[in-house]
Amino acid sequence: MADPAVSSQYDTVTSDAPSDVPNRLIVVSNQLPIIARRKTNDNGGSFWDFTWDESSIYMHIKDALPAAVEVFYVGTLRADVGPTEQDDVSKTLLDRFNCVAVFVPTSKWDQYYHCFCKQYLWPIFHYKVPASDVKSVPNSRDSWNAYVHVNKEFSQKVMEAVTNANNYVWIHDYHLMTLPTFLRRDFCRFKIGFFLHSPFPSSEVYKTLPMRNELLKGLLNADLIGFHTYDYARHFLTCCSRMFGLDHQLKRGYIFLEYNGRSIEIKIKASGIHVGRMESYLSQPDTRLQVQELKKRFEGKIVLLGVDDLDIFKGVNFKVLALEKLLKSHPSWQGRVVLVQILNPARARCQDVDEINAEIRTVCERINNELGSPGYQPVVLIDGPVSLSEKAAYYAIADMAIVTPLRDGMNLIPYEYVVSRQSVNDPNPNTPKKSMLVVSEFIGCSLSLTGAIRVNPWDELETAEALYDALMASDDHKETAHMKQYQYIISHDVANWARSFFQDLEQACIDHSRKRCMNLGFGLDTRVVLFDEKFSKLDTDVLENAYSMAQNRAILLDYDGTVTPSISKSPTEAVISMINKLCNDPKNMVFIVSGRSRENLGSWFGACEKLAIAAEHGYFIRWAGDQEWETCARENNVGWMEMAEPVMNLYTETTDGSYIEKKETAMVWHYEDADKDLGLEQAKELLDHLENVLANEPVEVKRGQYIVEVKPQGVTKGIVAEKIFAFMAEKGKQADFVLSVGDDRSDEDMFVAIGDGIKKGRITNNNSVFTCVVGEKPSAAEYFLDETKDVSMMLEKLGCLSNQG
Repeated sequence: MADPAVSSQYDTVTSDAPSDVPNRLIVVSNQLPIIARRKTNDNGGSFWDFTWDESSIYMHIKDALPAAVEVFYVGTLRADVGPTEQDDVSKTLLDRFNCVAVFVPTSKWDQYYHCFCKQYLWPIFHYKVPASDVKSVPNSRDSWNAYVHVNKEFSQKVMEAVTNANNYVWIHDYHLMTLPTFLRRDFCRFKIGFFLHSPFPSSEVYKTLPMRNELLKGLLNADLIGFHTYDYARHFLTCCSRMFGLDHQLKRGYIFLEYNGRSIEIKIKASGIHVGRMESYLSQPDTRLQVQELKKRFEGKIVLLGVDDLDIFKGVNFKVLALEKLLKSHPSWQGRVVLVQILNPARARCQDVDEINAEIRTVCERINNELGSPGYQPVVLIDGPVSLSEKAAYYAIADMAIVTPLRDGMNLIPYEYVVSRQSVNDPNPNTPKKSMLVVSEFIGCSLSLTGAIRVNPWDELETAEALYDALMASDDHKETAHMKQYQYIISHDVANWARSFFQDLEQACIDHSRKRCMNLGFGLDTRVVLFDEKFSKLDTDVLENAYSMAQNRAILLDYDGTVTPSISKSPTEAVISMINKLCNDPKNMVFIVSGRSRENLGSWFGACEKLAIAAEHGYFIRWAGDQEWETCARENNVGWMEMAEPVMNLYTETTDGSYIEKKETAMVWHYEDADKDLGLEQAKELLDHLENVLANEPVEVKRGQYIVEVKPQGVTKGIVAEKIFAFMAEKGKQADFVLSVGDDRSDEDMFVAIGDGIKKGRITNNNSVFTCVVGEKPSAAEYFLDETKDVSMMLEKLGCLSNQG
């Protein structure tokens, strides 16, 4: 397959390989859903044999999507393939399975996977912060560099699978959190979804990561970010708010983050299992035989089943101790209850895993010695790999499943257990199905299991009592709980999850074709910004030429962040001189349009006699220094302030760092110095509170960047712009040149009004209209300048042109 090429920063990806498929979904995961086995042929030689891994949820994505969507996979193989074999293996996987293999050298893999992912990132995502002893923390810098390197290798392999701009990329899990950044850097129009299968920790835990910004920005380079539960999504949104000041919004049931002009959708959807696969295992003759053998082996016993990986967060040691407490508290169950604990091999190598393994074995041996008897062991520990069909057999004969991890992203064991209990072949097919579940409240699937008993796995007594309650539950209760859970599981299977995510990904990427994408930043700071097609950097040569040709110019300037970079300083002598140069040109009408009070603006620009000023967003207007202030409202009724001020005071007292700014006609509650998360929540509540209190008053309540403002209705910078154009038309000097510069949300009204002025014919020369925002960011303006100093330089040049004339 030919490598795609990017023809320019804004163009689409092209490829030499034609594609008849309207859409291609490229599923990217740390490991391919492929099982690789080394086999020996008749001649004694060896060869690789590949089959789909049906236990992988990624493998079932391809079966859930429409036939028009071609699914490709990118990932590593769970096999040691030598360098001389890699080309042949790659070709086989591509031709037979639509898989693109990523080969990582062993030394780099150890640093990337075993060190950074499993010993550093994964524990933090499960709320285990590294100890203060540096010896207990892996070499995070070396392993971080390996993580970045491997993610970059993945991006190159993804590019090999891309055919055109209609392709979608769905990235999975914490192993590949910087991959979206590398993809955006290669091609900014990539349509990217990311699903995190692990928990996302609270902001206090996440912020302990030295590379927290790079990882979070990596996720924000996706168009759709998926989580299993609302808790995980909420923690992610809190991190975005606290670290980057990003706010989220709810729109018709969906959550969106606004970031650089892009609406990033946050999806909450738990993954499911392939129900048909589990059902098929129970219908196989080998599995049926295993079921019969297990029934004989545990005849007369009540079987409790645990299936867990060997790691520190599965809580197997706590589970076994809870069983011990149950048997000691209720001795009548001794000799009758057996816990069969299947312990899957560890996925990572580290000291913590060795220690928990030793502890589990020690506890199990002690309990069996103390509470066991000839022919009876309370705990049956099954160590090592167990096939899926064998697990299905254990599920089928178990009276109860105990799934009590201390923290887990999703955990599909309860789903597999319930489906297996439904599919088991009983002598009487009309026999109602029964199952019982005791699950940890700290796993993703617990909220969906409404018939399960939820426990705090750290509380051994609570877990023991939950086991007792489950044992004592009536058959009717077990049947009802089972059927309720089974109906949910079959309607929320892996196909439902995959289809739902892909449909939302398509919807989340609609703006890709309607707006212009631009890459900003370098390296891991790369980010994509969406702009209107016409948005570009202001060409000052074009501006100066249009300025020289014009006869009636309107110049509208914001103050804070535009004319001056600081919101706490009065204008410098240089700014005053610059403004006066522009004002002294009889062809110019120059306006400062600001949210500042008329008292401040009037005193600061007292030396600019010909300058027009609009204060408090245009409520007060003065057309020249020797004229009186006008108001845009019929009456200056601010009686509502007596109602609003006590409300704002209440939130100021309960939000450290916040304060109130009181103007003549407006009140502003500022929270930029408060705790970002608390300030945001208080701002939302204050907005609702003020809207209710002031519902019958002629004011509007708005949220801005770190503010909640109450101001008179119908007062915007857009109204000021309309007045200026109307005033110039009345004087017979209809504007043939317009320059408007601002930097924040309030200036957007001014830019929109200027666009409307063009449509209404109040501006005579469409080619001499320049709306400009400070900073390269999404805006209704058509142009941008990088900084306030660029604005000053531009205005200075225009002033010089006026003096030359």
